[in-house]
Amino acid sequence: MSEPVALKLTAKDFKSDQEVRWCPGCGDYAILAAVQGFMPELGIKRENTVFVSGIGCSSRFPYYMNTYGMHSIHGRAPAIATGLSVTRPDLSVWVVTGDGDALSIGGNHLIHALRRNVNLTILLFNNRIYGLTKGQYSPTSEVGKITKSTPVGSADAPFNPLSLALGAEATFVARTIDSDRKHLQSVLRAAAQHQGSAFVEIYQNCNIFNDGAFDQLKEPATRDDHLIRLEHGQPITFGKDGQHCVVHPPGGFGLEVRETATTPTQDIVVHDATVTDPAYAFALSRLPGLDLRNTPIGVLRAVTRPAYDAVVRAQVAGASSQDSPERQLAALLAGGDSWTIGTSA
Repeated sequence: MSEPVALKLTAKDFKSDQEVRWCPGCGDYAILAAVQGFMPELGIKRENTVFVSGIGCSSRFPYYMNTYGMHSIHGRAPAIATGLSVTRPDLSVWVVTGDGDALSIGGNHLIHALRRNVNLTILLFNNRIYGLTKGQYSPTSEVGKITKSTPVGSADAPFNPLSLALGAEATFVARTIDSDRKHLQSVLRAAAQHQGSAFVEIYQNCNIFNDGAFDQLKEPATRDDHLIRLEHGQPITFGKDGQHCVVHPPGGFGLEVRETATTPTQDIVVHDATVTDPAYAFALSRLPGLDLRNTPIGVLRAVTRPAYDAVVRAQVAGASSQDSPERQLAALLAGGDSWTIGTSA
C-alpha cells in the first residue's frame, strides 16, 4: 500500500463532480460520506489511490471518488485489484463490492484474493438482496426469504461472509454498520493500516427492496442487546448494562453467550484479534442467530503474514538478478521437456 506523505486534504478533495445516483435513503450514501471523510487521514495522494468495483449498486462507488478507479466486470474486482497491487506497489488499492457481486459470480475471486493475502482493502456492502436488478434474493438472504425470484421463499442457506473470509484464512476480518459513522471509520482506519488483504463487511440498508433488514442492530430499543462491540484486549460483554458476556463452553467447542452476573470474571473471554489460529475468530463469526442477536462488530482478526504482492515482486527481482530476462526465456524454451522433430532435407 502506498506510503503516506505530508498532504493537507479534506473530504471535499475526494468528492468527484459526478451526481450521486442511488435511491434516496440508501445506506450507500452514509458509507460514501464516511469513506470520503476518512481518506484524508491516510495522507495518500489521490492519484495513488484506486477504487475497483464489480457490478451492483455499490459498484458505482468509483464514480463518486475523486481518485483513480475502475467499474469493472461482475465479480472480478478482486482479480483486477490483484494485478494492480502486484504491479504497482505505490498504489493504495481498494475493492468495493456487494453480497451478490462478491459471493455469487465473484466467489472464487474473493476467496483466492484473501487466501493469497494480496495487499488490498475489500469493502463488502451486504444488504441481503440484489438491489440493482430489482429485488431478487442474494447469497446472504435468509432461508425462506420471499423475493421476486423466490415467491414462496428461498430454499438456500445463506453465506456468512465473515466465516467465509476466515475459512480462506484472511489476515484481517471485520464488520461494521452503514449508519454508525464513528464505528465505520474506526474499522476503515484499522483496515487501511493492515498489510495484506483486509476484508470488511458493512451491513447496508436497501430501503427499496429490503428495508429494515438490520433494524435490530440500529434501533435504540434493541441494538444494545443485539450488538457485541469487540475491542481488542477487553472482556467481551454487551447489553445496555453489560449483562451479557461471551465464554468458552466447558468441555465444548466454539463460544457461547452467558449472563454476566452469574459468570466468574475469569471465564469471560478477553478479545484478542491477533490469535494466529482463525478458529477463535471463526467462532465469533458464528455467534449471531437468525434474528441477528449476538452480532459481533469490529475487528475479529488481524494477524501478520507475508503479503502476496511483496512475495511475487521478490521472486521477480531474484530471478532478474541471476540473469537477463531474455536469456532466462531462451533457457526456458530450450530446456526441460523440449525436443526437435525431423530435419530438413
